[in-house]
Amino acid sequence: MVLKVFFPSCCSSAESGILIGRWLSEQNSAVILAVVHFPFIPAQVKHYLSEVLQVTKVNVSVLGSWSNSREEKEESLSEFLKDLGTIFPHEPWIQISKEGDSKFWSCSTLQKHSNNPKKEEIILIYYDQRQVMLSHLHPPLDTSTEEEAKDASKLSAIFDTVARSKILFMTDQYDDGPIKLTHWQSDGVEASIIMELLKQASVPACMLLTFLLSLISGVCRSRKANIFVSLLIDVALGILLMSWLYRKNQIGHLADTLIPAADHVAEELQNLLQWLMGAPAGLKMNRALDQVLGRFFLYHIHLWISYIHLMSPFIEMILWYVGLSACLGLTVALCILSDIIALLTFHIYCFYVYGARLYCLKIYGLSSLWRLFRGKKWNVLRQRVDSCSYDLDQLFIGTLLFTILLFLLPTTALYYLVFTLLRLLVVVVQGLIHLLVDLIDSLPLYSIILRLCRSYRLAAGVKFRVLEQQDGKPLRLLMQINPLSYSSLVQTYRLPTYSCYPKDSWTSLCKKLFLGELIYPWKHKGEKQD
Repeated sequence: MVLKVFFPSCCSSAESGILIGRWLSEQNSAVILAVVHFPFIPAQVKHYLSEVLQVTKVNVSVLGSWSNSREEKEESLSEFLKDLGTIFPHEPWIQISKEGDSKFWSCSTLQKHSNNPKKEEIILIYYDQRQVMLSHLHPPLDTSTEEEAKDASKLSAIFDTVARSKILFMTDQYDDGPIKLTHWQSDGVEASIIMELLKQASVPACMLLTFLLSLISGVCRSRKANIFVSLLIDVALGILLMSWLYRKNQIGHLADTLIPAADHVAEELQNLLQWLMGAPAGLKMNRALDQVLGRFFLYHIHLWISYIHLMSPFIEMILWYVGLSACLGLTVALCILSDIIALLTFHIYCFYVYGARLYCLKIYGLSSLWRLFRGKKWNVLRQRVDSCSYDLDQLFIGTLLFTILLFLLPTTALYYLVFTLLRLLVVVVQGLIHLLVDLIDSLPLYSIILRLCRSYRLAAGVKFRVLEQQDGKPLRLLMQINPLSYSSLVQTYRLPTYSCYPKDSWTSLCKKLFLGELIYPWKHKGEKQD
């Protein structure tokens, strides 16, 4: 059976001593966490490990011995390392030694309590202790086979062992305690932080981002950190927008261009109505209905222009107060912008509602009269179409009404089509604004920045690189962390938001447009509409 020994690369130059870690019997693996080097008292080591077990709930024990032959040691030290297996009864007892200046290591196991000791094949796997401790291993989104799920659980056990053993890394070589440990933070907490910053010093931007990420990660984690960073960036962008609005009287310029823009839109609508009241695209319309509808909509445009000019003295003051809302965040300013667009295009919405209601009335009238010709009627109580017998007068009146509605339908449908296109244009603009708001609110910016600066913190798995392989020597591998892909990162850490764009399918939307039902962007599927 293959024995896997996970050895921290930071302990390669440690002094001789004993290996402490966790034994994973179901995987036949040993996760080495630290090296306790000489001198030490075995009773104190056992007491220290029992304290670690109480705090971390991780069964940490002495797994074997470590010998660094670069040191000048006596023969008694070598014998003492072999006899440690009787003091710390762990089986198998792992013995790892470094052979002088050679790049090959020797690794063997002792099974003193076994009657038939078997020689095991050993794989020595190096891992970066700091990266494994700080990283969060994400389970695969889709595990197609049971083997993949089992491998993921085995790997998570190793990551969990290192992450839960943080108390081991709190002691360093400067402590006055009776036990001296070698691990990734043996040189002291301050030295480890300085080394980490020096690694990033080549790129000042990365160093600044690293400091900010360390500051934020100390306050909150994962989803809370994403919410905090998104809110921080949202407010920062809002303040930048507010500073631009109040600089060089930008609000005054916006107010001066708003009224002419509204007048231009109203003028274009008047020209469009004049075109519809004639012979649009050579189509012959019902002149009487065409004139009635055209004058009705022209009167509404006149009312709208009067309303805009009545509000023109107060436009700049309204925009001034609206600009202050940008200090609450860019998303707040964008939502208010969407509301302003809805108010400025309220006349287009009214035209759409009038045209849709008139078109819907004719469609449902024609469908009802068509059932009359076939001797059918709609049963309201049972919600189905039933057979029905009609007399001659009912058929005659139904024929007249069907003919009238059928010949008036093209005129109504043309007005409905034009104003529906205008309404859809406004809805698309508002939908883009809402999508931008949703993107700012839901994008996990903290996780993305963390992925850019410290990719090992978000681990999707590991890969192994062969360091050396020779007959009679243990296979040495280097375990490297595979960072989480950006698509999986967004899918995993995307923040839940309330989206304002329609939830209906395209089929349902086309059906509503054909039947003349109103489209409410703020309505969600499943809600009742009038």
